[in-house]
Amino acid sequence: MLTSLSIRNVVLIEALDLSFASGLGVLTGETGAGKSILLDALGLVLGDRANSGLVRAGEDQASVTATFEFDRIPPAIRRALNEAEVEVEPGEALIIKRRVRADGGSKAFVNDQPVGVALLRELARSLVELHGQHDDRGLVNARGHRALLDRYAGADVAGIEAAWSRWRKAEDALGSARADVSRAAEEQDLLLAHLAELNALAPIIGEEDELAGQRTDMQKGERLSGDLVELQRLWEGSDSALATLRSAARRLDRIATEHPLLAEALEALDRAVIEAGEAEDKLARAAEALAHDPALLDRIETRLFDLRAAARKHGCTVDELPHRMIEMRKALDAIEGGEAQIADLERTAREAALDYQAKAETLSVQRAEAARRLDKAVAAELAPLKLDAAKFHTAVLRLPEDRWGAGGIDAVEFLIATNPGADFAPLGKIASGGELSRFILALKVALAEEGGAATIIFDEIDRGVGGAVASAIGDRLSRLASGGQLLAVTHSPQVAARGDRHYMIAKSSEGTVTRTSVALLDEAARKEEIARMLSGAEVTAEARAQADRLLERA
Repeated sequence: MLTSLSIRNVVLIEALDLSFASGLGVLTGETGAGKSILLDALGLVLGDRANSGLVRAGEDQASVTATFEFDRIPPAIRRALNEAEVEVEPGEALIIKRRVRADGGSKAFVNDQPVGVALLRELARSLVELHGQHDDRGLVNARGHRALLDRYAGADVAGIEAAWSRWRKAEDALGSARADVSRAAEEQDLLLAHLAELNALAPIIGEEDELAGQRTDMQKGERLSGDLVELQRLWEGSDSALATLRSAARRLDRIATEHPLLAEALEALDRAVIEAGEAEDKLARAAEALAHDPALLDRIETRLFDLRAAARKHGCTVDELPHRMIEMRKALDAIEGGEAQIADLERTAREAALDYQAKAETLSVQRAEAARRLDKAVAAELAPLKLDAAKFHTAVLRLPEDRWGAGGIDAVEFLIATNPGADFAPLGKIASGGELSRFILALKVALAEEGGAATIIFDEIDRGVGGAVASAIGDRLSRLASGGQLLAVTHSPQVAARGDRHYMIAKSSEGTVTRTSVALLDEAARKEEIARMLSGAEVTAEARAQADRLLERA
């Protein structure tokens, strides 16, 4: 609930610090004292648009700080804070601050952490429910009617949401599988053609490098062919260098024993023959490796071209072609097995749809029964609030299938008819300001335990009524505030007398400076204020006596 409100330099309010408690708090004061300023200030921390006109004349900025305390932070608030990455410890108060500069700029903070105004608006839905003469939030907004009726009915909302989620996931999986099979089927002929080409090509991992190496060697042989022929001529034949060395070695072998130097010369010559023989062998092997076969070179280059063309066609390297073939085979297998998978997914989706529809139909019946109970409960509250000619109706309408969702198959809206024979219409469209507030009060009483914002504010709900009707309003506000927090801006002494805490808003002037102040009244001051509300400017003894009676009855 709202526990404190601190206002600085907002219009006529120079500095104001208010504390609030549970139960019914009433705010009274003469017309023009500044009650609307107080609500405008509160609106700032609830995300209303910043207006430079709210900054007190002569000041650079205005600020409003509101503190909310909870036994446990509501899930909706916790979720909004988490999404905004704002940290609030368990048990810690929620402190919202808004600053507005004279140039119209503004800043917002939650527990001293800067935030966007959108977060304040999100939090406001769970923090404060404001009903006034131009209310367009809370119960007037039809978007929240279905949730209110579901809470009133005690409906299993989580169950229908889970069923809807299962159905959507099943339909999404089915749609995805159908798209995959359809796409694959369209590509089946192309896949078969590509796979046939690759099967005929039969690429092997590492083949490209091997062929490229062979081609390089043969191209080198082609360049070196003249030199190789000349070398072969020098090493072959009876007059070759090697033959001459061997002949010399044979002759030297016959006379090597005649002198030690001849033996050493023979050894050296033998080594030369051996080295020359190795050179001849390597030359022969090199000639064989570098042999230039134009037909073989052409076949190698054709193979390389075919492999590389296939790789470009399929957007991969030559070594990845075998993997592409495996992928194509899998895609073709998927086409064959896709129909069986789709049949399974269709069965799952059908079962999920039937489960959702069964739960939705059950919920729809619950809503219709709860709507009848709610209509009776609201009708019982209308006559005491001087709305006896009006009628209230909770419309539960079946939605077309394309608008079904996690909330079920129904739309819910609260409708009223203010005159006999008149057609039902939405709350905010045909009710006057005072009627609208009283309708909302009747609804809030009927929905008493069905949740809502932590703090409820009624702004001049009693405008235009008095006597028994005002007393009935005060009684219902008091009942509604039991166990919670409700603030009521009122001109009615009957309503004011029902308050657990009474705040008086007053305006004072000193020269050219005008200020608005708010005071929490004690018992004596409270009786005097209610007497003023009864008698006007001059408080009479009779008015004081009547104020005593109102307070005693309250």
